[in-house]
Amino acid sequence: MKLYYFPGACSTASMISLIEAGQKFDLAEVDRNTKQASDGKDFNQVNPKGYVPALVLDSGEMLSENVAILAYIAGLDQSGKLGPAPGSEGCYHLLEWLAYINSEIHKNFSPLFRPTTDDATRAVFKENLAKRLSYIEQKLGNNPYLMGQNFTVADAYLYVTLSWRDHVGVDISAFPKLLAFYERVRARPSVAEAYRLQGM
Repeated sequence: MKLYYFPGACSTASMISLIEAGQKFDLAEVDRNTKQASDGKDFNQVNPKGYVPALVLDSGEMLSENVAILAYIAGLDQSGKLGPAPGSEGCYHLLEWLAYINSEIHKNFSPLFRPTTDDATRAVFKENLAKRLSYIEQKLGNNPYLMGQNFTVADAYLYVTLSWRDHVGVDISAFPKLLAFYERVRARPSVAEAYRLQGM
């Protein structure tokens, strides 16, 4: 497999998950401006959508979109801890979390990175994030992770989105369980390895 990524972007969740699943994979860094990949390919030819992550499978097929890639990686995990068995009720709850993080957390962070986003619009997205993060704070309860005791691909995705907060001025100090969650995930060896692989 080969993972195409931007350093520090949402593709980091795929990298963390592949490491957690014990999978062998190659990496290709994509230049954000030129869309040239470190393997010499034009990334737009790999993924016509033009954004990461993109995971080229051993079959040669390409998967894009975090929800699909992370669900695929969970299915590869022989331990079964990165996600419940495909087709099980728990699997659909995992997809529920992945969809929520993708549409409600990730997509509310995205406009905050754009220098053209005005202050009034930024305030709206930050308010949206506060509401969505409050829901996660409540759902965590006394569990260490989103699905309970086991770290899953959804936790990797949530962690990466939370790692952006200081870059865009999002304060999560009102959410102590989320802060504890963030530090818990940050301490995992897979996270350190993913950042090392990205030269970060």
